[in-house]
Amino acid sequence: MSNGKRVYFVAHGGIVQGVGFRYFAQKRAREYKLTGWVRNTDNNKVEGEAQGDHKAIQSFLKDVDKGPRHAHVVRLDHEEREPVEGETEFQVRR
Repeated sequence: MSNGKRVYFVAHGGIVQGVGFRYFAQKRAREYKLTGWVRNTDNNKVEGEAQGDHKAIQSFLKDVDKGPRHAHVVRLDHEEREPVEGETEFQVRR
């Protein structure tokens, strides 16, 4: 994945837990052919990392900023990270 990038993201709510947010993020990541992970935090946020094509990452972040239908994202923070070699899928973590 030489032309890829990786971002860490945190969705702050409103409502981001209990609305299928992690599975929404996983579905979108798979549609954009991204790898990485997503999980709920103990402080009612959703965090994760996504890796792949720059344009796909940008589209993914726009989708995550909106969230699934019943979510209400107040703020989405993100920052670049070092790519992870050998990652093959986008996982929902617990």
